[in-house]
Parts: sequence; structure tokens; C-alpha cells
Amino acid sequence: MDQQAREATDIFLWANNTDGIKKELDVELFLFNKNYTPYSTNFASELNAQIKPLFLYDILGFVTMGAGTGLSVRDFELSDGEENTLLRTDLEKVGRAETLLHLIEHERHDIVEFSEEEHEFKRIKGIAAKFTLKDAPEKTFYIIKMIQQGSVLKGATSWEFRDGKFGAFAAEVGFKLPNDNQVLIVDKDIFVFNQSKFERLFNYDYKKQAIADARVTEIENQYKLSFPEGLTLQDMVRERKKVITKLQKLEVGGVTQEQAIEYADEMQLDLMTDDAGAIIIMDGHDLDTFVGLINEDYMTSQITGKRYEIKSKKLLDESEGEPPRG
Repeated sequence: MDQQAREATDIFLWANNTDGIKKELDVELFLFNKNYTPYSTNFASELNAQIKPLFLYDILGFVTMGAGTGLSVRDFELSDGEENTLLRTDLEKVGRAETLLHLIEHERHDIVEFSEEEHEFKRIKGIAAKFTLKDAPEKTFYIIKMIQQGSVLKGATSWEFRDGKFGAFAAEVGFKLPNDNQVLIVDKDIFVFNQSKFERLFNYDYKKQAIADARVTEIENQYKLSFPEGLTLQDMVRERKKVITKLQKLEVGGVTQEQAIEYADEMQLDLMTDDAGAIIIMDGHDLDTFVGLINEDYMTSQITGKRYEIKSKKLLDESEGEPPRG
């Protein structure tokens, strides 16, 4: 559905309706790592009494109480730290969250069960609880929490205290589940209860991303590029933190298409063009190289002839005319 035509979820109506069916909801838990690869998990029946209170009930209580105390919903990107405000953004703006949910919803056959031996809990970034009403998939929603590695206990190095004495920690891994409200995803809306944890969970920095998006538009207008079918420059940039950072100060247009191609050949960089003269961007490595080229990040030493990638640049004439420091 077109984004402009879609109405955002009424979170107060959602909370009211969900409160009426909360006992009928099924729950699945997924762990996901720093690459946003999800893993399925099982849980013991005795946790049934804890999962909904820890994940869902506090969120419902917060929103329901907020309805009576003037809680307002504000777009994440327009927020300025107002009090008594719940932040919301579009799922499609947060690429990593969208990818995670897509894998769970549409690539379920490829999701494997988590194993400490194969996947290592120290690589886990968060836990997602998927709530579903039987025979009503449209009522599915997700509550996601970040896992702090500082709260993780490894069996080999931990003790437990039981019946008045210390003993070896029996489990492979133990961790304290955060009890604060963090992130709720309903339909195509993300509701942010904890801004800092949301940003860290999905590496989402709106201001940086907004600047990067603007630079992407400028690049698309300035250069002819070719991508694999189904991929766009925007898609690839959003998955490259290094590129997003570099785009913050990039002045698009300083290097022309022809100069970039000649520059790549001169520096013996692996960047190709198609029959129409478009620069081929097949993967993240190609994207890094292309952005490095138009940012003039490569040089050949006039003394040794060696080729270098410049990590930090400062124009020598920037300091001309400045008074001496002493």
C-alpha cells in the first residue's frame, strides 16, 4: 500500500483491543544476532506465566494509562524530546527491523534453532517476541528487547547459590531479561518506548540517515550506476554504516563519472562498467570503492609510487593565513 495512503496504527485502540484478547495470544521467541539473523527458540512451560507480563502487560498498561494522562504519539523523526510522548516511525524507514521481520515472516524455513555451540550467545543482540492470535494473522505484532551482554552468565565461569550453598551453574547460558518497555512493532508501525535502546538495537540514527538519503539522491542524479536486479543504491547504503558516515561530508559532483572510471583504472581498483558506461555496483565492496572514488580517498605516493587509501583528509591550504600558534 502507498505510504501516503496508509493510516498509522491507533496505538490506544490497539492496546484496548489487545487487552481483551491477551490471554488467547500465542507467543514465539526469536533471538537475533548483530547481523540481524534470527534464530528460533523453545521455552519451558513454566515460563508461560512470565513471558506475557515481561513483554506485553507493561506496554498495555503504559499505553492505557497514557490515554488518560494526555500521552501523545509523535513521529520519531520530528521529535524534540517532548515529555509524555510515545515515538512512532515507519517500519520501512528502519531497514534492519524490516529485514528481521521479513526473515521471520517469509523465510521461516531457513531459520534454524539457536545453539550455543554453533551460534554463541555473546553474538546475540536482541530477543523478539512474536504474538499471534490463532486464525487471525492480521493481529500479529512483535515486542523486541535488547540483550545486554553484561547481564549474560556463562555456565563455565558462573556459580549458582541454591539450598544454602554454592554450586556449578547448570545451564550453558543464563541472562536477565530486561523488564523495561523498548520496541513494539504493529503492522507497518514501530513504537519506540526507549529511544536509546531502539537506536542501538537497529543502528538507527535518523539525522545521519536523512543526510545519507539526500546524498544518495544527489549521487543518482550525477552518476550512471548499475545494480543487481531488485537492489537500489538506497538499499545498499542503508546496510553500510561506513558509507553512511562517509556520506555525511561528501560533496557530490567534485569527481565526474569519467574521472571516477579513470581514477579507478589508475589506482587498479576492481570496479567495472557495463556496455552503457554505467558503473557496476554488485555488492558492498563495490559500493565502498565507488564512494571512496568520488570522495577522492585514494592516492599514489609521489615518493614511493605506492597506492594508499586515505582514512582522514585535511586540505593543506585550510591552515594558510592562520596566525601561528604558540
